[in-house]
Amino acid sequence: MLKVTFLTGEYPPMQGGIADHTAYLARHLAPLGIESSILISRRWAERNEEARRRGGEVNSSPPRLLASSPHPLLLSSPPPVFASLPDWGWRCWPGVFQFLKTHQPDILHIQYQAAAFDLGGWVNWLPWFLKKRGLATRIVTTFHDLRVPYIFPKAGAFRWKSILALARHSDAVICTNREDLEQFSVASSQWSVISNQFHTDASQFSISNLQSPISSAPLRPRPPAPLLTLIPLGSNIEPQPPSDFERTAWRKKYQADTNTLLLAYFGFLNESKGGEELIEALALLRQQGIDARLLLIGGDLGHADPTNAAYAQRVQAVIERHDLGQVVYRTGYTDLLQVSANLLAADAVVMPYRDGVSFRRTTLIAALRHGCPVVSTTPANPAFLPEIRPGENMLLAPPRDAAALAQTVARLVNEPELRPRLAAGAKQLGDLFEWNKIAGQTVELYRGLSRGREGER
Repeated sequence: MLKVTFLTGEYPPMQGGIADHTAYLARHLAPLGIESSILISRRWAERNEEARRRGGEVNSSPPRLLASSPHPLLLSSPPPVFASLPDWGWRCWPGVFQFLKTHQPDILHIQYQAAAFDLGGWVNWLPWFLKKRGLATRIVTTFHDLRVPYIFPKAGAFRWKSILALARHSDAVICTNREDLEQFSVASSQWSVISNQFHTDASQFSISNLQSPISSAPLRPRPPAPLLTLIPLGSNIEPQPPSDFERTAWRKKYQADTNTLLLAYFGFLNESKGGEELIEALALLRQQGIDARLLLIGGDLGHADPTNAAYAQRVQAVIERHDLGQVVYRTGYTDLLQVSANLLAADAVVMPYRDGVSFRRTTLIAALRHGCPVVSTTPANPAFLPEIRPGENMLLAPPRDAAALAQTVARLVNEPELRPRLAAGAKQLGDLFEWNKIAGQTVELYRGLSRGREGER
């Protein structure tokens, strides 16, 4: 049995896509012979204690996941959680190193998103540090997106170098979409040049904190280039509403009848997701005489990105400016059965991403898995998303264009045959993101790396 430790900035009961993704992946890897554990900062224990005080289930030993966060199927034998890291600054390096020496997993699997690690750059250079220490553990990094860490003021190009450093010094890199894979493929042609830069930059990085023990690590030969692979994300919400779910009755909670266009938006609000355009489009639809209502599914903020709060306030200001408070409904952070019911109750899910539709969005994948008609925005490079067929499994509008978005959504009212066609196409597209397939691909990668490690002994 292979032992895999997930290094993650989020894990249930913390709220966020990375948290639920990690829990789902660990759950689906278990039947395939993978023994998982979770390594995370002490902040997780604080969130767990908050959940206990609210009266929910608390993670114990072995920890049990909150029924209100991950899917109920995750309640069966979840992996142990080690909330031993002080923070995501330089002190996480010796903390991770000591954990790996003590527990000796075969694989360290980093679930990377800059915001989940407090926008610092220390996790980005962790594989470099571990390799310098001569650690034999194989390192896999899943890039949930390629947004750069903040690190420090005026970090400039060093921010992107930190992304490349994390990839370069991992043994394998998992990209969740073709756009990110292409960026790394271009960079991989210059790994030898980049590696020289890394050794210079990282040496400066490590000695910038004189109290840190990390600068004493001996230099070792540069590692071989990482294996680049594409493994899609899965849905964190499967189509499983409460047992007594009845769509017509559920819609009445939002004053929606057969003449209502009940739109849904799923996920946290942030700059990249087009929340302001969504509200502007809702106002335009109602001005056209369409009884459009909007259901905001999930929490507003999450536990990772502090900028979400400011953006949520801006969206609320647009709601108030158009006097839409009576037709915008917020569910807050609910259990997954409730989320599933809300998705199934909606006539369409509208996700107007400012950077274009992408399969790195697990909330989009959840909508597809539920067979929801989806309206999103044109990707920057449609060639990377050949599976999307506008008019067949999704409708697309130009990004950052509320008028065009409203016009596109209005087609769902003006063309009655469109909704069932989009629903069927979405369901078929959603089948590509099935968790058993994802877990199988991941295990194949783990075993390949493990065989390579054995061959080096």
